[in-house]
Amino acid sequence: MCIAAFLWQAHPLYPLLLVQNRDEYHNRPTAAVEWWAAYEGIGILGGRDAVAGGTWMACSRDGRVAFLTNVLELHSIPKAKSRGELPVLFLLSSKSPREFAEGLAKEAHCYNGFNLILSDISSNTMVYISNRPKGEAVVVQDVSPGLHVLSNAKLDSPWPKAQKLGQGFKEQLVKYGEGEVRVKEIAKKLMRDRVKADKNRLPGICSVDWELGLSSIFVEVDTPLGRYGTRSTIALAVGRNGEVGFNETYLEDGTWKEKTVNYRIQSQKLRQLMNI
Repeated sequence: MCIAAFLWQAHPLYPLLLVQNRDEYHNRPTAAVEWWAAYEGIGILGGRDAVAGGTWMACSRDGRVAFLTNVLELHSIPKAKSRGELPVLFLLSSKSPREFAEGLAKEAHCYNGFNLILSDISSNTMVYISNRPKGEAVVVQDVSPGLHVLSNAKLDSPWPKAQKLGQGFKEQLVKYGEGEVRVKEIAKKLMRDRVKADKNRLPGICSVDWELGLSSIFVEVDTPLGRYGTRSTIALAVGRNGEVGFNETYLEDGTWKEKTVNYRIQSQKLRQLMNI
C-alpha cells in the first residue's frame, strides 16, 4: 500500500525531505536501490519491482523525483497497466511535472487506483495526480510548500496513520530547526510504528480485518498468499546545494539490510536550483 511523509520547499537547506514505507508481499521479487543499468545515460536511482519492472519511488541525476502509493479499494481492474511504470515514465520524460500529469490524465483509467507525486527540484515544481475516486475527474494539482502525507487515499487525507506520521514528522523536524536534518534517523524513529488504529476510525472500504492490518505505519499481515507488509523504508534528503542522499532499509531473504547512495544533481540543473 505504501505511505510517505514529505517536507516540500519549507526548509532553508532542503527543497525536499522524504520518508516512505513500501508495503508488498514478502515473496514478490524486488531489487534494492541502485542505479538502473538499462537507463545509464539518463541516471535513474531507486528500488525496482522485479516482476513488473516498475518502482514505488525513484529519482534522477537531473533532479527529478517521483513516488506513488496505491489507493485502497474493494475492486480492481484485472488487466490494468502496472502503476509502478508511472514514476519511470516521468523520469524518462522531458516534460514538466504538470505536462506529464495532464498527459497521464487521459490514460489514467487504464490503471488501478493510484496517487502519484511528480517533482522537478531545479524548477521548484511538484504536482500531485490521482485517478480516484472512480467516476470523478482525474485530480491534477500543484503541491503547496509545507509538510504533506500521502497514504492510500487522497493527498493529506486524515486517515489515522497518516495523521500520526505527519505529526511525528513535524515534531522531529522541529527538533532539528533550520540546521542539518538527519532524515535517516527520523525514518528509524517513525517508520517502524506497528500500533494499529482503533476499529471505529477505519475507512470502511474493505473488510475490517484487512483494514486493521493496514492501519499501522509499519504493516505486518499474514494472508493466504503469504506474508504482506512493509519491506522497504526510504529516507531521502535533497539539499539546496544539489547533494542528494538516498537511504533504503529493505527486507531481503528474511534479513533487513541497508544501503545508501549519495550523488549530486547535474551541473546545469544545479545552477537553476541554486539560482546562479
